[in-house]
This record gives sequence, C-alpha cells and structure tokens, in this order.
Amino acid sequence: MVQRLHFVFGGELVDPQRSEFRDPAAIDMVGVFPNYATAFAAWKAKAQATVDNAHMRYFIAHIHRLTDEESEAGPTAELG
Repeated sequence: MVQRLHFVFGGELVDPQRSEFRDPAAIDMVGVFPNYATAFAAWKAKAQATVDNAHMRYFIAHIHRLTDEESEAGPTAELG
C-alpha cells in the first residue's frame, strides 16, 4: 500500500487575503499524518481553536505531491 503523508502547519498571516506568514519562525508545525482524513481532523481542530483570530490560518500540505525540481521525475512521481 502506498503511503501518502500530509503535513499540517499554520500561523498568523500578514493579510488574511494572502498566504504570507507574519513571522515564519513562529509557524506552528502541527505534525505529519499518514492520510488525509487524520490530517484534516488535526487541521480542523487547530482552525476551530483559532477562529477568533482572523489572521490565523492552518494548511494541509500534501507531502506525497512534492517533487525534486532538479530532475525530470522526482522520487514521489511514482506515487501516482
């Protein structure tokens, strides 16, 4: 079975209309999850806990979609 890892992270944005962090050193790295469902649950919990701060945003990064820009086909390209 193919493992598709997801990374949940977030922090305060400079402007809620953009994805630029106010302080990249203070990014909250929630964790790496083995599937989208568990990543989504973690994202949702963090998003709901910070709902009162309009500048706070959390994201889910699909680690399995990352590729090596220096090569024709990155090592994750085989995942589908």
